[in-house]
Amino acid sequence: MRRSGLVFGVMVVGIALLLWAGWHNLRARRAAMQQAQENHVVLVPDKGDHTGKADSGAPESEAPTMRGKVAPGFSLMTLDGKKVSLSDYKGRPVLVNFWATWCGPCKVEMPWFEEFHKQYAAQGLEILGLADDVDAGKDAIAKVAQKTGVTYPILLTDGKVQTAYGGLDYLPMSFYVDKSGVIVEETAGLGSKDEIEAHIKKMIASGAPATAVGGQ
Repeated sequence: MRRSGLVFGVMVVGIALLLWAGWHNLRARRAAMQQAQENHVVLVPDKGDHTGKADSGAPESEAPTMRGKVAPGFSLMTLDGKKVSLSDYKGRPVLVNFWATWCGPCKVEMPWFEEFHKQYAAQGLEILGLADDVDAGKDAIAKVAQKTGVTYPILLTDGKVQTAYGGLDYLPMSFYVDKSGVIVEETAGLGSKDEIEAHIKKMIASGAPATAVGGQ
């Protein structure tokens, strides 16, 4: 009887250890996934099965790019119902940023954009934030914009503009459009604050104001 009790006790301890190990492993996996999501590019859900740019399997040199092309024009509505077109900013450097309410890295860089928007206002810099998840609703989008402290225009996308800018496999996605309306830099994912400022400076210094921006 005593031997049976001992065997039962060992079995109970073994099962407990297995359950603890499984719980610990699950917790570690969740932490790793969360860290990967914060450190890697966020993939738009309907674009494939990858979880980040680093895992895309395609060499960087083969990735499609809009760099060097005239920025596709668009006319979209702001959160308060005003119509904004890219051509409204003809002759000015414009940073076109695609983001989403569920995109953590997007919400990290948005306050940086706001800071640079004010810092380089005298150079004519404009930033347009294009919300890629209009299904979230205006209230949810406005809440994130307010929480991140941005005052630059937030536009609701129409599905067509994403295609025009290459399909947007990743978020955040930014296009730096110079005064001539040409995309001088294109970035996918969260870069450093210094890198963003360097791209803005390059965009401001590039292009001729007399050349029209491709738009509607």
